[in-house]
Amino acid sequence: MNTTSAVRRFGTATGVGSLPGGDAREAAKTVTGTFEDFPYLSELPARGPGADMIGRSIGLLVDLYAHVEPSGWRISDRPGRDTRRARSWLGEDLDALEEFTQGYAGPLKVQAVGPWTLASALELHGGEALLQDAGACRDLAGSLAEGLREHLAEVRRRVPGARPVLQIDEPSLTAVLRGQVRTASGYRTYRAVDRQVIEAALRDLVAVAGEAPVVVHSCAPAVPFGLLRRAGVSGISFDFSLLTEREDEAVGEAVEGGTTLFTGVVPGTDAALSDPAGSVMGVRTLWRRLGLAPGALAESVVVTPSCGLAGASPGYARAAQAHCVRAAKSLADNPE
Repeated sequence: MNTTSAVRRFGTATGVGSLPGGDAREAAKTVTGTFEDFPYLSELPARGPGADMIGRSIGLLVDLYAHVEPSGWRISDRPGRDTRRARSWLGEDLDALEEFTQGYAGPLKVQAVGPWTLASALELHGGEALLQDAGACRDLAGSLAEGLREHLAEVRRRVPGARPVLQIDEPSLTAVLRGQVRTASGYRTYRAVDRQVIEAALRDLVAVAGEAPVVVHSCAPAVPFGLLRRAGVSGISFDFSLLTEREDEAVGEAVEGGTTLFTGVVPGTDAALSDPAGSVMGVRTLWRRLGLAPGALAESVVVTPSCGLAGASPGYARAAQAHCVRAAKSLADNPE
């Protein structure tokens, strides 16, 4: 399903995922109050390990467990305190979201770290990244897929009117493709993973999501637009400031193929905010450069911050999200 058909609004805006602070109810209240047409399940990593994006996704895994070491998350033989804490915080966040979405009907975004970024961050018993073991990567992808199936069902149960949109966070995807993920020693890198293997794992997640559109998010440079399109994703979320003209053709093909662009145009850390029209000026310029129909602009673009807002001040995070909504309205009202 194309994300645009799920959203069914022009000039839509939403957040990326993380927010500062540790109050789940306050976060849910802010998100649902700001993004009335496209809220999301927030992440609050300031609460500690298990509330971070890696920890939350580890809590979603089925029959795979991990615990926190000084170097990061490491595979465990059984669920322990860290896994239980990750699941507890997710439950707290879902409780808050359910409270503030009573009667809501429309798209609702949830986020999880994708299999390749997770494989780069999760350590095997010996301390090396799970990424080095092809069999372990397959097991991880299968466990994550089953966990996401259950997670989406839980979201639908709690918010019956929601049409879930699944965001897969893959900031390490390009590094995995290029063989740039460093080993535990830091002196070498893991071998690049074959593009077809990467594509197949992502395609499996799209299949598991079923009717829920899948958006892949990366705030790293050189997002692989073509690969993601072939994997069947409905949307691609990226830091617009990192886009280069060399990527014009790939972006144009994505738009013409029906892929929704989640354009990160508002800084993710405290910065001066321009007027809303100025924030999306670059998007309009890109559209003209690609020769795309102005009327399709608002239908094909969702405005977001450039990345998560966990590193921002609470006041700026609220202002940035509200700015996204105003920028999206500007884009819809004046597509030329």
